[in-house]
Amino acid sequence: MDLRRKLVGYLGALLGGLMLMAIVIHLHSLRADLDAEVKASTQLVKVLLAAGQPATTQAQLQALLDEAPLRHLSIQPGPGADADEGSRNGLSALLGLEPRHEPAQTIRLGEQTLHIAPNPASEIEERLGDTVRLCITLLFYSGATLLVAWWAAHRALSPVRELEAGLQRLARGEAEAALPPFALREFSRVAGAIDDLAAALNEGRAAQRQLARQLIEVQEAERKTLARELHDEMGQTLTAIGVTAAYLERHAGQLDAGRVAECAQELRRDVKTSGEQLRGMLRQLRPHGLDSGGLASALRELVGNWQQREWCIDFQLAMPPVLPTLNETSSLVLYRIVQEGLTNVIRHSGARHCRVSMLVAADVLQLVIEDDGQGLPASTPAHRGGLLGMTERLAMVGGRLEVNGKPGNGLQLRASLPLTSEEPKEEQP
Repeated sequence: MDLRRKLVGYLGALLGGLMLMAIVIHLHSLRADLDAEVKASTQLVKVLLAAGQPATTQAQLQALLDEAPLRHLSIQPGPGADADEGSRNGLSALLGLEPRHEPAQTIRLGEQTLHIAPNPASEIEERLGDTVRLCITLLFYSGATLLVAWWAAHRALSPVRELEAGLQRLARGEAEAALPPFALREFSRVAGAIDDLAAALNEGRAAQRQLARQLIEVQEAERKTLARELHDEMGQTLTAIGVTAAYLERHAGQLDAGRVAECAQELRRDVKTSGEQLRGMLRQLRPHGLDSGGLASALRELVGNWQQREWCIDFQLAMPPVLPTLNETSSLVLYRIVQEGLTNVIRHSGARHCRVSMLVAADVLQLVIEDDGQGLPASTPAHRGGLLGMTERLAMVGGRLEVNGKPGNGLQLRASLPLTSEEPKEEQP
């Protein structure tokens, strides 16, 4: 059952009960009016019969008239008496209802003279009484309707408190909203949406924890790699420089010019090698030139380096001649996306061809990395590991990542990045 039917059911039952009560009150009022009419008619017949008998005195006739009131008529006995014009009702006077006074008609029955005149005051009193009863009934109707409507709304909306408690549990970090089953369809749908929200929050928290672990692992791996390269490459080069310098120091007075020149060439070669090793490490840690609009050059260098190292894979890079000028953060994000995407192609895809393309359409910069490898395994979630890192990087600059592909049919990564209002700038190749 939905909320609308329940409320309509409550209000319909209330209105039906009130209608039945109004009918009962109206029938009771009708019965009282009929009794009053019958009594007044019987009293009028008694007065007329008594007036027609010779033995009835005027005092007896007056006592009979005072015994029960007549309706709509005023009768006064006596040859010199005037018919009672009827007193004004207090409520009729307040409302300004002036009864109309018609001249009395005089008739003679037997020995009695009767002055008969219409009495509209009794009709006014009757109608005013009906109006008062109607107002009381309507007032009771209104009060009962408001009370039942409030009660029905309070009862029907009581599940809102359960929904609120469930949302508070989610806000405190609990895994589930722990909502009870609801009879109303609307609240069942809301509870289902809250359960879906709880599942999404749990998935987001799990992804956040995984990303944090991954960031720590990446940081440690970079430190380990940097330490190994410093030890294995630069350490050896610096050791060679130190050995040559020590040889020159020990034999400075014994060496001829040719030998000194040879040692100087070795030192120069080792220093040059050390500089190349240092630039390679710096290039891995942070590409040079992104903050000055050199994204295209940095990407060409990155793809070229992978092509030299992985000659069994055909790498292609396609970019328009004009690229928009991006800020340093956005450029670095796109560079890292390409770097991570190519790393995944080399490590996991088994592809023979890989294409990196970039295009600008409708104020959106799109970067596409696609290969013909084995694709993403069916048992692996689409946004885990390196893909999760790409998604988080793009989210920082307002972008999004789409992963398309089936097992055995290659993989396509499509990164979309909204552009700022900066004017496009043509880069030098």
